[in-house]
Amino acid sequence: MVGLRIRRNEGEDTLLEEPLLNGDSSVSNGVELSKEKGGDTETPYSNAGIFSILTFSWMGPLIAGGNKKPLDLEDVPQLDSHDSVIGAFPKFKNRLESADSEGNGVTSLKLVKALFFSTWKEILWTALEFKAEGYLLVAAFFVAKLVECLSERRWFFKLQQVGLRQRAVLVAMIYNKGLTLSCQSKQSHTSGEIINFMIVDTERVGAFCWYMHDPWMVVLQVALALLILYKTLRLGSIVTFIATVLVMLANIPLGKMLQKFQDKLMESKDTRMKATSEILRNMRFLKLQGWEMKFLSKIVGLRSVEEGWLKRFVYTNAMTAFVFCVAPSFVSAATFGACRFLGVPLESGKILYALATFRILQEPIYNLPDTISMIAQTKVSLDRIAAFLRLDDLQPGAIEKLPSGSSDTAIEIADGNFSWDMSSPTATLKDINLKVSHGMSVSVCGTVGSGKSSLLSCVLGEFPKISGTLKLCGTTAYVAQSPWIQSGKIVDNILFGKEMDRDKYDEVLEAFIGERGINLSGGQKQRIQIARALYQDADIYLFDDPFSAVDAHTGSHLFMEVLLKNLRSKTVIYVTHQVEFLPAADLILVMKDGRIVQAGKYNDILNSGTDFMELVGAYKKALSALDTVEASSVLERTTSEGECDIGTTNGKVQKEENQGNESGKVDDVGPKGQLVQEEEREKGQVGFSVYWNNYWMTWGSPMSAEIKPPVGSFTLIMVYLALAIASAICVFARSVLLGTAGYKTATLLFKKMHLCIFRAPMSFFDSTPSGRILNRASTDQSEVDMDIAHQVATFAFSVIQPLGIIAVMSQVSWQIFIIFIPVIATCIWYQQYYISSARELSRLVGVCQAPVIQNFAETILGATTIRSFDQETRFQDTNMALTDSYSRPKFYVVGAMEWLSFRLDLLSSVTFAFF
Repeated sequence: MVGLRIRRNEGEDTLLEEPLLNGDSSVSNGVELSKEKGGDTETPYSNAGIFSILTFSWMGPLIAGGNKKPLDLEDVPQLDSHDSVIGAFPKFKNRLESADSEGNGVTSLKLVKALFFSTWKEILWTALEFKAEGYLLVAAFFVAKLVECLSERRWFFKLQQVGLRQRAVLVAMIYNKGLTLSCQSKQSHTSGEIINFMIVDTERVGAFCWYMHDPWMVVLQVALALLILYKTLRLGSIVTFIATVLVMLANIPLGKMLQKFQDKLMESKDTRMKATSEILRNMRFLKLQGWEMKFLSKIVGLRSVEEGWLKRFVYTNAMTAFVFCVAPSFVSAATFGACRFLGVPLESGKILYALATFRILQEPIYNLPDTISMIAQTKVSLDRIAAFLRLDDLQPGAIEKLPSGSSDTAIEIADGNFSWDMSSPTATLKDINLKVSHGMSVSVCGTVGSGKSSLLSCVLGEFPKISGTLKLCGTTAYVAQSPWIQSGKIVDNILFGKEMDRDKYDEVLEAFIGERGINLSGGQKQRIQIARALYQDADIYLFDDPFSAVDAHTGSHLFMEVLLKNLRSKTVIYVTHQVEFLPAADLILVMKDGRIVQAGKYNDILNSGTDFMELVGAYKKALSALDTVEASSVLERTTSEGECDIGTTNGKVQKEENQGNESGKVDDVGPKGQLVQEEEREKGQVGFSVYWNNYWMTWGSPMSAEIKPPVGSFTLIMVYLALAIASAICVFARSVLLGTAGYKTATLLFKKMHLCIFRAPMSFFDSTPSGRILNRASTDQSEVDMDIAHQVATFAFSVIQPLGIIAVMSQVSWQIFIIFIPVIATCIWYQQYYISSARELSRLVGVCQAPVIQNFAETILGATTIRSFDQETRFQDTNMALTDSYSRPKFYVVGAMEWLSFRLDLLSSVTFAFF
């Protein structure tokens, strides 16, 4: 049970806080919104000079700070206005609206066009910024390498910068769409699916920027390589061209298979996330029933389906890697074989020239599988996002809204017919005619399913209108049947974006607590909703059975204080099942089968028809029981005055004693009784084929025209082909092994994580926002599924390649170790200097993503309430602030990586140029 500790100390604020609502609203899972964190107004990148930009020196202060102490979010500077979603989203939105001027809905192509044209300068100019310097200095090796280093690092940084912007604007677009979705559209997509759109799919689209130039670069590199080979091998280059075309054609069926499996994988992930989201929302009920393990088995079963598609995707990816790994060797073997067959002389110079050219072909062909895989994943994500953005919004123009005081009538519905399903031949609400004057109190009653809540939805504009007119004069406030409360202070839930008015705030609290203080342990969230509505001072108040969640005594108190006292001069429509609240209404509407069958005052309609009499008769026993309860003595709870903090107090109001809390247990939950803590993050430390091919080709080349080579060309080609096939088989085995280990590791981690979650006590779910758990189950799990195996392979290659280079070079000259020792020592020093900041920035990325998910999940559930209070703009601004808080550390992760890469590239260029 959750109770109250009420106290008032002189000079202190009388604000309410609820730990189950996340304690401090200024901190949403560790991300402060009330005040922007960051030492500088904007990133040093904005004011950096050309030298600082080229060398990434603007990252120096942050790297140095991270080397001295673990970085926190306040140490990370703000984003530039162009990188902030607040600055980038309007441009993207205008582009998307221009592309959709025909009104045919959002498509993947329109999304791509809008993303491209909103960042086209960054995309196109990136590769051209240093073109002039390259032309002037290309003759000198060192200077050329320096220019390459400057241009390449700048290129990679800008691509990732563009990716961050595109991800951010898509997140904002999906969030805004979630606020305007119609009820029918919401039924087709659960909150878990929409979270996947917002987190997983947008990340895929943003990551594709890294591969953006690869498709046309492959064509360019292959064309240049074929041109060089033609000048060297003449007719032999034709075979190279044919072999290359065959390799390129092989990607068509593989690409289609990858896209299909990715599509199915995302669908199964959506289904799992839907179930996970629903289970988290009802975890208390599941634990009370002892059903945790049963529902855990359901989640594991859904994961098994997802794992099946993941295996297909991984093994198809392994086959793709095999095809494209064998491709360069296949092309070179076919070329040399054709040269021997055609009688083209293979001299040492030509062989080395051809091998160097094949090296040019090798990189794009090797990278092609990753590019194809990323294109397939990105297309699936774009299709999913576009399909979501095409969903129907709320019916525009369903309500004619009039300014306050412009009409004597507050609500008017004439000949209204409404239906949740516009394709259905029968309407849900039929022949609705209603006229409510300002200041009237209207009660709506009827049996379950008669259309009471639907009538309120009509007034709010949430119900699709078939025919008729609906006019609304003034502002509205809405209290839903199911309580919707945001994470944060109770005071922020009550103010709901409005400025603090102390007198009005105290008046609202009085309506809650009364003279002696009513215990808020039962139905507290419903009362917070009512307080929020009261504080808005709206013209029209809509209550959907607000007293069903509280006990009879509390309900009677709230009805008298709220409806009969505070709102006596306001227009009020309230749905209720409690007959004792009906006589106070100026007008009673009796609903049956979607129609208003009776309307009038209590005494007028009591004997005028059977429907209302049946309702009153059905509640006789309930009324009798209520009278008994009200006649009994009520235990008065003694409380002190002041600030109200909700703590784990077994349902009792705690009295603040002068001596203080002797046990101290209540305060152990955190500052001011805060139960939900900021998300924790760890700090501190975390625990030879190409060269052999060249060797054989050199051995088989004649030293001069008079001396024959020791090994014939046919033997060399056969050995070369055998080595190529063996290498390809090893690559295939490596891909299958890594893929199998990757998905099995991911599944093992999934099962252990979910077992821990389902076995956790209820206090864990009370203190941990669901968005944080969903972040682990969606984004983090997706990265483990798709990226870990690839990153392990990349790491292994990055370690083996330099070791192989050193080993081969040492055979020629052992003195090379004298150079490599200080170079390696310098690299290790740079790595240690860099890793402290990079590690903390990466952790901040993970910490700052959960609030985005939490806020979005809350918004989807409370969209009707948000719209009824006209708070869409404020929530959109909050989402943009949270998105920027996530993008900030991610931006500096990219900058830190390029900072290190530039210095290591420069060290490499100096080493190989001068030594």
